[in-house]
Formats: sequence, structure tokens, C-alpha cells
Amino acid sequence: MAVGVSSAVVLGLNTPVSTAAENVLRADRAVARSCFAGVLPARTAGVDRREVASTVDGLVQARLAAKDGGSGDWDVAVFDKTTGKLVAASTALGSRELAESFVTKGQQLVVQGCRYAGDARSVVLGVDFLALTPQGTPTPGVTAETAPERAELVRVTTADQQDKNKLLGLGLDVTEKADATGVDVVIAGEADRKVLRESGFRFEVLNPDLSATSRENARKDVEFASRTERTELPSGRTSYRHLWEYNYEMKELARKNPKLVRAFTLPNPTVEGLDVVGVEVATNVANTADGKPVNLLMALHHAREWPSAEHAMEWIYELVDGYSHDREIRGLLERTRNIIIPVVNADGFNISREAEPKGDFSRFDYEMKRKNCQAGDSPEQFRTGVCKANPAGAQRGTDPNRNYAGFWGGEGASTSWSGETFRGSTPFSEPETRNIRELVSNRQVTNLMTLHTYSNLVLRVPGVFGTRPPLDEPLNKALGDLMASRNGYTSQPSWALYDTSGTTEDWSYWATGGYGYTMEIGLDGFHPQYSTGVVAEYLGQAPAQGAGKGGNRAAFLDMLKNAATPEAHSTLVGTAPRGYELALRKSFQTPTSPVRQPDGTTKPAIYVQDTLNSKLEATGGRFTWAVNPSTRPYVAGRYGRDPQGPVQQSVQLANPEGVPAENRRFPSDPTGDRIPFTIKGMPEVDNGKVAVTINWGTPATDWDLFVVDADGQVVTSSASGDTNSETAVLYDPPAGEYTAVVVNYSQANPATPDDWSGGRVEFAGPVPATYGPKESYTLTCKDRRGRLVGLTDVFVDRGQTVDVGAVCTDSARATKQRKR
Repeated sequence: MAVGVSSAVVLGLNTPVSTAAENVLRADRAVARSCFAGVLPARTAGVDRREVASTVDGLVQARLAAKDGGSGDWDVAVFDKTTGKLVAASTALGSRELAESFVTKGQQLVVQGCRYAGDARSVVLGVDFLALTPQGTPTPGVTAETAPERAELVRVTTADQQDKNKLLGLGLDVTEKADATGVDVVIAGEADRKVLRESGFRFEVLNPDLSATSRENARKDVEFASRTERTELPSGRTSYRHLWEYNYEMKELARKNPKLVRAFTLPNPTVEGLDVVGVEVATNVANTADGKPVNLLMALHHAREWPSAEHAMEWIYELVDGYSHDREIRGLLERTRNIIIPVVNADGFNISREAEPKGDFSRFDYEMKRKNCQAGDSPEQFRTGVCKANPAGAQRGTDPNRNYAGFWGGEGASTSWSGETFRGSTPFSEPETRNIRELVSNRQVTNLMTLHTYSNLVLRVPGVFGTRPPLDEPLNKALGDLMASRNGYTSQPSWALYDTSGTTEDWSYWATGGYGYTMEIGLDGFHPQYSTGVVAEYLGQAPAQGAGKGGNRAAFLDMLKNAATPEAHSTLVGTAPRGYELALRKSFQTPTSPVRQPDGTTKPAIYVQDTLNSKLEATGGRFTWAVNPSTRPYVAGRYGRDPQGPVQQSVQLANPEGVPAENRRFPSDPTGDRIPFTIKGMPEVDNGKVAVTINWGTPATDWDLFVVDADGQVVTSSASGDTNSETAVLYDPPAGEYTAVVVNYSQANPATPDDWSGGRVEFAGPVPATYGPKESYTLTCKDRRGRLVGLTDVFVDRGQTVDVGAVCTDSARATKQRKR
């Protein structure tokens, strides 16, 4: 869909008034109510409205803006006058609102403004109509598809990390569902199929018609909502929310629970001008500088991943309801602060949620939009038009979860503006990532989780295979494994999915030391049926893998318990007079990855400066402040261990007699040579690495190698093409019985088979840990007049408590001077 003409509307009234006057909505008092539930009667308190006719077939945009710098909270909704049906709405916390949706020429509309809260008695209304060319029709000078093509889901076989990176570089829509042997990929049409065929990758079709699946899911969602009065979710919700519902529910929870819930707006509006809203839940919630550890849950970096926001929203209800009815949750809320941002990518989600359920993944399938609405990186001919209707369609934008500074520019992100994982022009170029950066940098976020769909995974750092895990790896793994035991997901490092650079936790963890995880929810698509993707997954009900284990609700509770555990973070104690302000500050530079260029070359890494600056307001006397370790994990060192025993002797793999039949469908077809072997363990041997290798004569023949454990699960594989050997690798393998499965994928000449030979299992010892320098925070104290009265350096490790003494006294400052 391409943008044509913009037609500004002069709002008409029954009696002639000036244009300036008619574009101002007025209400003498505020009334906390839904503006989008329906058209309210004339002269209803707290409401003003205008009637207008659409001048085009295209988009209506109804915007509110504060008048004369006034403060307050106004909402806006647009209705079809004839049917009373809601067309669009916006319910952010202030008076900056944008309600946008599709209309037809001559359609009679009611634009309703509602004063929800605050002192502002008036607000400026602007209504524009944007004429649009029919969907898919080329704009002059711009090539576009003339008709959508059939989309399908395929599974691409990937032998190793190099294959996964090669696959990512093809520019296809790679999903988050992957394992040691392959990756699920969306093929949007014949052009994608041609790219995949010419790449040489092997693949099989899992779903031949994603569009049919999308329509069926939408139909079943309607049926489910119509027959279900209330679910067992904390909110009782029965269907996916719209953006205006998220924002309205958050501020309603804050209004009804003012001592427990605080709604807030993040500092950077989106490209389209939307405010991003979050809530904080804690006892005495207004005192954000009380020293409690902060547990941050966020969702919807990717627009089409609707269940992620639903889970985040249900967690808010869980905490609010639990404070009154659950002793454990009440106790946790007394010891922690919880920040929840259900919709990080407000622009993208608003478009995806309101779009037609096509599911064909074509350029103009806005329902399946993944990225934000950044237009500046697109070629000039694609920069025109609003995000919901532009010449590039859903292809335009940046992937927010590839735009953080952590390893930005490396493998695992696209360099192309149209790629689904496009990294953006620079680290933190996008308002969405800058919002999270500012939040994390100015609060002691000890625990962070970002929600996505899909693949039933709990992912931890690092996201890049070539990066050795941090010193915290055992702790990170233990918490990830615990959460995975609740929802039935797989716990693994992010790189085990495939390389991902520029992700949320790969910046937040390495820069701050706060635990960071990604949870990939469900197995059935980006936004499957609500009953499965939300209700079952959150509560731990069939058919979810977490059925009977607690589901994601229990996993979120595990994260919250970890945040409340002093051993999981660091603690500062000391004394300070009432009303004095303590501040912890640290400023540093961290390099990105060497920056990959579109032509395959690399440029030097970019150094990104971060400043961490958190505060505590002293209540008088003794204080306790939960903080992250002073040494950031990026420089603290890398995980490893000293050998505790000798390395196991190599094992030869004997080739059984005969050649197995060709098999291109392993593991669904188990045909292959099977050779058992044993990996020994402590105290006899200490194996840090195991490499299983086979060889054969000519690269024209193709053998594949898989290693399965005693439970029959594939734990590693190697399935390359155009080679005469395969090597499958395991790191720190558990002792036990394993089987090498050698699969005859294809023969150069079946009449004279080229059998494999030279099979062997070789072992190497563990890599010892490495350690970097210790870093400190600068701790300062200011009195009630803002004067600096205390200053000292603080070194503190995870699980450690450091007494900083009477840091606000002159004697403390003198001690600091003597140390110099």
C-alpha cells in the first residue's frame, strides 16, 4: 500500500466558529472511564466530540496534543457513526495520542475525546485523512508485488554454527525455532524459495499454507472468546488485547491501587509519535529510590509476537491480585520492585494487531510485521508514507532486538534495511532501545527478562557462539534451568539457537551484571490461538509443555524470588541522614563486534559509552541498597575450570557391515549406522570437549553424523555438504552412554557406495577460567541542599555485602582523601 495525498480536515460544527476553536476539545472535569467502549451521549461529563466525514479511501489519523503546555491525561477514540463500531483509539498516560486506522471515502465518523485525569481542561485535536492506493498496487517508480504469494514454513537442515550464520545471511525470515540440527524458516513466496534452493541447504516443508493457518487461528479466537465468559488467567481475559487496552488497563490498575502500582511513560516516543507505557509494582511504589532490587519484565520487541505482551500483562495482574490474596507474592513485593513493559515496540504492534489476518508474509502483510517503523535507513523511494501504509510495507524498519550495543554489528543480524533482523544504522539508533537503555542504566535492575515467540526456549547469554560464557555461567544456567523446569522449555545459551548480536540481554547483562534472559513462548507460531499461546502457556495447562508444572507463571515467580535473594546480587549497607541522596555512578566504553558490511567485509568495532547512575533516598539511620556487582561481566572474565583429572583416551568407531539405505529424513526416519560409545566422568577423567569425526572418499557423497544420548535425544550433529568428513562437538558433556548415528544422505554412485571410515571420538580437557580487573562504583552523598558531602569508591561482588559506613559525613570524605 502506498501513500498518496494527505487531506487535512476542517472540523465542522453546527454553528460557525473559528477553526482554532473547533479544533480544541474541552471538558470541565475528569472522569476515569474507557473512551473506546462506545460513543457516549452528548453532554456527558468529561467528554467532547466532533463528527467528520472521511474524504478518502485510506487512513484516518486522530491526534491529541496538550494545549498551551497543560498537563493532564486525555484519551481519544474514533467510531463509525452509523454502526457505533470502534475504528481506532489511543489511551496513553498524557495527552499525546494517536488513533489511526482504515476508513472509506464518505464514511461518517465520531471523534471522541475523554478527559481521564489531570488538570488540563482542554486539548488540541487534529484529524487527517491519508489517501492510499489499493494494497499491492505499484506506486509510480516503485516496484511492488501485484498479488500475495503462498507462504510456507520449512525446516532447514544446519550442520553447525557456520551453517546457521550462512542461513541468516540469506535474508529470509528465520524464526526463533531452532535446535542442533536445523532452523524453521518462513518462505513468503517464489523469490524466497529460489533463494533457498540456490543456497544448497536441505529443507522440508512443515506447513504448506501459513495464510490458511493464520485465518483459522483468527476464526478460532473469535469462537473461543464468544463461548468463554472468563478464563483462569489473573485478568480473566479471553482474547488478544489492542494497544489501547494495554495502556488503559495499566493506568486503571495504577488508579485503583495507588500505593502499589505506578504507571509511567518511557522517555522516548516512537517514530510515529506514540508514547510507550509501563508500570511499576511494589509496596510504597512512589518511592522508586528505596534501594530494593528491580525485577524487569518486558515484551513485544517484535510486533507480531502478541502472546509475549499478554503474558507480561497477566503478570501485572498476578502481582496486584497476589498482594491481596497470596502471602508469598505479598512478601516478595515488599522486598522487590517490579517493572513491566508489555509493549516495547508500540508502533509495530499497533500495526500488526489491527491488520487484516492474512499470514502470507508478503511485503504488505502488516499482520506479520516484525520490526519498528524506522524509515530513515530505507532507500529514498521507500521512505514516504506512514508506517501502516507505505511503499515498502512491513519490510521497512529496524529490528529493536538487534539494535542494542551488545556485540552489535556481528553475526546474527542483517545489514540490509529490508532484512527481518536489520540491526539499524548504529547501536541504540531506535527510540525503543533507547527507552530500555535509559531505564536499565538509571535503576538497579538485578533481573531482566524479555519475552518473545516462539520455540519453547529459555535463553541466556552469550548470544554469539565465539564469545566465551561469563564467570556467572553456572549461576545463569541454574536459574535458566529452574525456569525451564516450570514451563517445559529448553534452557540453553542464546547462540545455541543461532548467533544473535545486538540483543537486549547481551547488552544489559554484560554492561550491568543484572541477570538477563529471553523466553521464547510456545511452539505454534508468532501469535497462535489465544487459548494455547496465552492461557495454556501462562497457566501451565495442556497442551503446553509446562502442563502440570506451573507454566510461565511459575517461571516468572522463580525470577522474582531470585531478585529478592541477596546472594543473587550485591548489597551496600551504611548510615545516612534522612532526606540525603546517595548515588552510584560508573561510566565506561565497550566495543561492539567488528562491524559487518553488506559486501561481507568488516570495519573496526565501535566504542559505545554507557553511564550507570542509580540513586537511593536515605530515610535516616541504617540503609540497605540492593545493587549489581561493581565489576561488569564484560571485563570480569570468562567462565572455565581447571582440569580435575586426565583426559579420556580416544575411542575408535567401528563401521558396521553393509551400507545403510539412503535417508534424507533423519530423525523422523531412524535409518543409519549406530555405534555406541561411552563418555566417562569424574573422578576417572575430566572431559571439557568431545569431538566425534567420520571420513569418506569423495565430497560428491554425503554422510551426516548425529550423536544421541541414552534417552535418544540428539545432543549434537554435523550435516554439511560438499565435504568428505563430519565432526560433531560437545562441550562439558555429562558422563554416560552415547550413540553415534551415521546417516547415508546421498551417494555419488549408489551402484558402488562410498562408505564412511575412520570414525573416532577424541577428547580434550576443560579451558581454565580467565579473570579481568576489578571495577568500582563511585558512591556520592548529597545533603538536602544538593551539596556534595560524601564520596568514596565501592568494590562489591555478586553475593557480597559491603558496609560503606557513614558515607555522608566529613569523616568519610576525609577517609577517602587519605586513601589517595
